[in-house]
Amino acid sequence: MEEEPTTTPRFKGLTVEECDKMIQKSLRRSAFKDFWVFGSVSIHSNSEIYQELKAHLEKSGCIVGDNFIKAIKCNREMVGGYVPGKGVRIILLICLYIVVCSNHIKLQDDVNQVIINKLINAYDDCRAANLDWNNCAHHACSSIRAGHLSGDCHYKREFLRGFMKLRGHEQDCVRRRVMKSVTKNPNCSEAAAKDAMEAVWDICYNDTMPFDRAP
Repeated sequence: MEEEPTTTPRFKGLTVEECDKMIQKSLRRSAFKDFWVFGSVSIHSNSEIYQELKAHLEKSGCIVGDNFIKAIKCNREMVGGYVPGKGVRIILLICLYIVVCSNHIKLQDDVNQVIINKLINAYDDCRAANLDWNNCAHHACSSIRAGHLSGDCHYKREFLRGFMKLRGHEQDCVRRRVMKSVTKNPNCSEAAAKDAMEAVWDICYNDTMPFDRAP
């Protein structure tokens, strides 16, 4: 599973039911207005982002069902994750899903960010014929794209995390979060994760598909 690491100290978090309500709210509200451009059309809500990416996922052969995004209680310290290729294979279609860890979530914005970040991972998995999550470079590439395209490293979020660098903050944030994610991969040591990230950085950071540009 491609995990999204926690960014806040351990706390009680939400119940699964509370988190599920936040997920549904995330797909209805306009929390990402002005953050995204898909083709030449501005996307103004989480729901529209979800529907656009859902269409691309299904076009690539991945089933996006009613339970595509699940609220669960997680034993590991993470806010969410993408579970690739799990479920029933129907002809050439692959079932997959995203989990949001209720016990490590506190704010609506946390839920929004997990969903968008993991949707990018899911899109990468579906569009690539040979993406291997055990491969450090593959893992790093999708994490770079998710960090860059999700808006998770916006300066306001970084400020709230205590990172107040004005110049170059976005790339620093993406690198930091990629390392947190890839080093959780049992196949990737810290040195291997760093080498993989640097090797694919330019091509993956500048790959904004399926969007026209990064937010």
